[in-house]
Amino acid sequence: MNDREMSTKKILFAAWLLWFLLLHMAVAQVEAGTHFPDWEEGFLDIHHIYTGRGEAVFAILPDGTTMLIDAGETGTDKRNFRPDASRGAGEWISRYILRMIRPLSEKRVDYILLTHFHDDHMGNIGLSDRRSDKGGYILTGITELGDLIPFGKIVDRNWPHYNYPRLMSDNANLQNYIRFVNWHVENGATAEAFKAGSNGQFRLLKQPGRYPEFEIRNIAANGEVWTGRATNTRNYFPPVDQLTEREYPEENLCSAAIRISYGKFDYFNGGDILHSYAPGTWKDLETPVGMALGKVDVCEANHHAKDAMGKGFLQAVQPRVIVVQGFALSHPDATALRNMLSKEIYPGDRDIFLTHLFDVNRTVLGEKLISQLKSTGGHVVVRVRPGGDSYQIYVLDDTSESYTIKGVYGPYESN
Repeated sequence: MNDREMSTKKILFAAWLLWFLLLHMAVAQVEAGTHFPDWEEGFLDIHHIYTGRGEAVFAILPDGTTMLIDAGETGTDKRNFRPDASRGAGEWISRYILRMIRPLSEKRVDYILLTHFHDDHMGNIGLSDRRSDKGGYILTGITELGDLIPFGKIVDRNWPHYNYPRLMSDNANLQNYIRFVNWHVENGATAEAFKAGSNGQFRLLKQPGRYPEFEIRNIAANGEVWTGRATNTRNYFPPVDQLTEREYPEENLCSAAIRISYGKFDYFNGGDILHSYAPGTWKDLETPVGMALGKVDVCEANHHAKDAMGKGFLQAVQPRVIVVQGFALSHPDATALRNMLSKEIYPGDRDIFLTHLFDVNRTVLGEKLISQLKSTGGHVVVRVRPGGDSYQIYVLDDTSESYTIKGVYGPYESN
């Protein structure tokens, strides 16, 4: 090796060492009691936002593209609303998002995915007296958020006909949502039906060429499940003309499900898919979804860990981290929690984080199970490092808008 090559290697090593030290100094400063640090380019942040009224997941993708999955508003027990009951859930979620996108030049949501048409994911007009001065629709959950923050594209499982498995003209919450979508489409937004199997419906919009290892794969919707090959799918539901109306697949089973992949890292969000304690029948959609997915690093618990997280799904997916968006007394149920903790179902360590656990559930579930949980309250944020090789979990205080860190977990190595 000549002197020039030796000098170049020394310079490269010194640069790498400086980067390594600065990186670890930054990580060391992020600890409980400090404020959650801003997103930086190259990172993938996935926020599980707790309002006490339903589900909401917000992601900032590596190039700054933004995505919201659901924004629900349900419930009547104001004692559990976060930060408090002074605003609607949609407004609290909007304020959370606006805080997290401070580093971005555009204050907007690029994609909204509504997984299915239940109020804890989209809003409930019976709980709101606020009406939009735009399209005349009631402001609740996702319709309130969409009025407060501009968005580019909204995707749901049945646009534009809303007729599967039957025409849903009697669903007042859905009709309110349709008026919201129609107004925004007429005024510049885009709406699309979710395409199971696709890896092109949700793309990086800012600098996609810098992150070729990033992908969002549409896994399932309306019983149609990706096979794991190309964009091919298989429908697991019987044709509706062969069923009575009582036999139609329920709304939860029709949920849209996605996988977010960044290098080695994989995250799954399946809305409210479940197995209905019916293994071996078409109503167990979890198992084929799990088989299509394979192992993931982080999994949001299906259906708030209620009549879900069955053995077949968990054996296929084997998540290292599970996030349960809980806001009701049935979240999680004992069977689902035991399954998630069971090393007989799948081996290895796993950490479970709940956005909320009621005191009565501590008694019902018992200390033996509860003591195995990593966290039982607060916003849960997954922060994936550039390239996707590792990630950390942050639990943030949900009682104010300070976003103070309650706990930091990891780093975890991606599979």
